[in-house]
Amino acid sequence: MAEFENILYEKKDGVLYLTLNRPEARNALSPGMWNDIRSGVALARTDESIQVVVVTGAGDKALASGADIREIHDRYYMDQMIGTATLALRELEELYKPVICAINGYALGGGCELAMACDIRIATGRSQFGQPETGLGIIPGAGGTQRLARLVGAGRAKELIFTGRIISADEALRIGLINVITGDTREELMSETEKMARQIMSKGPKASMMAKISINYGLETDIGTGLMLERLAQTIAFSTEDRKEGTAAFLEKRSPRFQGR
Repeated sequence: MAEFENILYEKKDGVLYLTLNRPEARNALSPGMWNDIRSGVALARTDESIQVVVVTGAGDKALASGADIREIHDRYYMDQMIGTATLALRELEELYKPVICAINGYALGGGCELAMACDIRIATGRSQFGQPETGLGIIPGAGGTQRLARLVGAGRAKELIFTGRIISADEALRIGLINVITGDTREELMSETEKMARQIMSKGPKASMMAKISINYGLETDIGTGLMLERLAQTIAFSTEDRKEGTAAFLEKRSPRFQGR
């Protein structure tokens, strides 16, 4: 097990749990935590035993309640160009493995941006979401202006960012910000998250990888280029042993035994 100062890095049955571990500060996102997230993603990228990554927060109050405001107050403005948070979330988003965010409580500011960089978002019914940065005289600066607009549409994103309004899990589900709402306990949240992870792991891992690449990069281009990316990704999927195993299992009426090859 890897050791980090601000997160827990735990592997179990093919799932990596990256847990923000500052519950006494509602998992406020310091530069050190962003760096730990980036390092955890780098390890996950090359560890073939990891099939799905789950990002969550320690405690019962928050995934992350936002940035460390004292650190923001004292930060030299040009240090923002270093892009610590932006780079960490871009690398998480580009990780060629499915990433589920399990949200237990607040996901505000950088916490909401962290959730949006994941592929799937599962939240307790008491969770709340928002980008309140304009109330501090700044804007969402870790991808919030870009990912929120892509997830919920430009008009809705502008409303939420301009007003800094905090929304409920029910509203987040309705506008497409999250995928699933669970009961209010951490146990219910993690049970649903693990169920989703197992369902994903029952499918071909290389197929999930190719699908993620096609979706992520296709969204950034025109439909013709996106369709070509999809065709190339499908060609790679067809070259795998998993394709032969998956189709053989279907024809033989049995469950497939995918090897990620």
